[in-house]
Amino acid sequence: MKTILTVKSLCKTYIVNKQQNNVLRNVDFTVSEGEMIAVMGPSGSGKSTLLYAVSGMDRITAGEVVFCGKNLSECSESELAELRLNEMGFIFQQMYMLKNLSVLDNVILPACQSGKLRESRRETVRRARELMKKLGILEIADNDINEVSGGQLQRACICRSVVNRPQMIFADEPTGALNRTASDGVMTELTRLNREGTTVLLVTHDVKVAAQCSRILYLVDGNIQGEYTLDKFPSPTRTRERERALSGWLTEMGW
Repeated sequence: MKTILTVKSLCKTYIVNKQQNNVLRNVDFTVSEGEMIAVMGPSGSGKSTLLYAVSGMDRITAGEVVFCGKNLSECSESELAELRLNEMGFIFQQMYMLKNLSVLDNVILPACQSGKLRESRRETVRRARELMKKLGILEIADNDINEVSGGQLQRACICRSVVNRPQMIFADEPTGALNRTASDGVMTELTRLNREGTTVLLVTHDVKVAAQCSRILYLVDGNIQGEYTLDKFPSPTRTRERERALSGWLTEMGW
């Protein structure tokens, strides 16, 4: 299987009040095309910092991050911006959208900024509406973002993240601000995208969310201390079994 992301000896250091804070230390892992991986760990372990570092949103201090054959440390800011726009999709706990645009216009915005797909605005709108229909939110396409629920808005964020057909989605606590029903709905859509071939790397503190992934990386004090593997594309009847097995492993890791 093709490797889409390679991380070698990654370090990230911040200087705060002249004190060196080593947030990430010698992190190594790879992500293969079509995988769905969760990053877990205690608060302050460096999970979000890791996500930002490997997606080029934040510069690393040392080491190497290679995404789709490109060494991110060697890319200029404009090259990184183009890579994030065209080949990466992002979903955050806080659902950042422009208040002066409708939900649909927010969804198509990345496609309008990119020339990757070489299509007309009409074709982009048609695809976006199809995506929104798949995720069950077509009826809110013309709404303002303050007129919809959190679950609907997060599903719109998923639509936005895939509108440019990225190689990989990076998600930082995508269900963290949602109730259980909305969280389950969002994860249903993320797992569906993964089944269709989209690679996903997500940060989560939720065992139910992580149990739907095929691999879990456990981060402690900026370093991967353990890795747990689950079957890919499990049947719904095995959900509780997977959650129990993962919970047991997390307890052993000191969760």
